[in-house]
Amino acid sequence: MKISNIILWIVKFFVAVILIQTLNFKFSGHPDSVYIFEQTGLGSAGRIGSGVAELIISILILIPGTAWLGALGAIGTMSGAIFFHLTSLGIEVNDDGGTLFTMAVIVMLGGFYILFHSRKDIPFPVFRIRDTQAKS
Repeated sequence: MKISNIILWIVKFFVAVILIQTLNFKFSGHPDSVYIFEQTGLGSAGRIGSGVAELIISILILIPGTAWLGALGAIGTMSGAIFFHLTSLGIEVNDDGGTLFTMAVIVMLGGFYILFHSRKDIPFPVFRIRDTQAKS
């Protein structure tokens, strides 16, 4: 197995773990999670909906043929999280030292990495990033 494949699986694992670890907070109605979604105006529906989306994204990322789709989902959901951190929430939420913001940035960057390295699996040729190495 090539080192690039090993790194890709490590990134996939960490992105999935970060997304999955937040599910308990979202689904159990943890006060911090409730506060965040109330501040953003998304309420309980947004909290539960984002939890369901992140669970699906985590599964897609870990399946080789659908990792590109999970990566797009991770990029999209984390774009929303980062947007709210930069607007209504702030970088630091409830004295977390910016941990949630940092994790959102890490997941988004991981999503871009996974998307780039899974580009050959995208079923729409027009949307594939071209391979920069010439074939011999």
